[in-house]
Amino acid sequence: MSFRADLHCHTTFSDGSLTPEQLLRHAKEIGLSAISITDHDTVEAYSQARPLAKELGLLLGAGAEFSCVFQKMSVHLLAYDFDLDAPEITNLCALHRRRRILRNKTILDKLSRLGMTIMEEELSALGEGSLGRPHIAHLMIKKGYASSIKDAFNRFIGDGKPCYDPGEGVSVQETIDIIHQAKGKAFVAHPHLLEHARKIKELLKYPFDGIECHYAKFLPEQEKRWINTAKEKGWLISGGSDFHGPSKEYIQLGCSWVDEETFHKIFQHI
Repeated sequence: MSFRADLHCHTTFSDGSLTPEQLLRHAKEIGLSAISITDHDTVEAYSQARPLAKELGLLLGAGAEFSCVFQKMSVHLLAYDFDLDAPEITNLCALHRRRRILRNKTILDKLSRLGMTIMEEELSALGEGSLGRPHIAHLMIKKGYASSIKDAFNRFIGDGKPCYDPGEGVSVQETIDIIHQAKGKAFVAHPHLLEHARKIKELLKYPFDGIECHYAKFLPEQEKRWINTAKEKGWLISGGSDFHGPSKEYIQLGCSWVDEETFHKIFQHI
């Protein structure tokens, strides 16, 4: 069976539906050779995932997906192949945890003013990981305030909507610097989803190591632009499904992946 590595997937430590153990066992069942867990702004899943990956014979590359702000535009960076125990990463995750707590409180306050009451304790009860808007959306559905996650985002908590709050952002440059200090590599996540051509052009001037060219269910012709960008800049190429589990059932683990050569170009500290 050919080598396939999905380098973009989430667990219950951020907004995924599967625990680290369930995710790794699922990856093994469907024949993947390697994965990288890229939870939002946290690396907590790895304490459970690392020993199990060895047991299963599954290669596990260190990863995380960090939220950034660039010219008032939300941008996600994928960090790969870094030292999971680096104090710089620990501090960045702690900063994001504080940022999310404050941001969530503001969003809940805005929802409450519109008659949609959700207590902070209800949100906290959903887990110890990186809690954010998807978790708020689940509570909105549970309480009958929204019919689906898409509905919650489209009407209330999506970017620019009445209950949206950007929170205190961390800059792209600061995030890249921290990833590099932790001996890792910084990639632009899913550029396919970014808008504002001028801002993208400026963003791509930053010292990234790579770019996510293969993503979710985008077609090869839609990915070609980003593959060409990587080649022009001498950047590495990554790819993954952005798997979340049943909460996004239309995206299957392994629907986007990279081969063995590409995996080992990124992950040199396995």
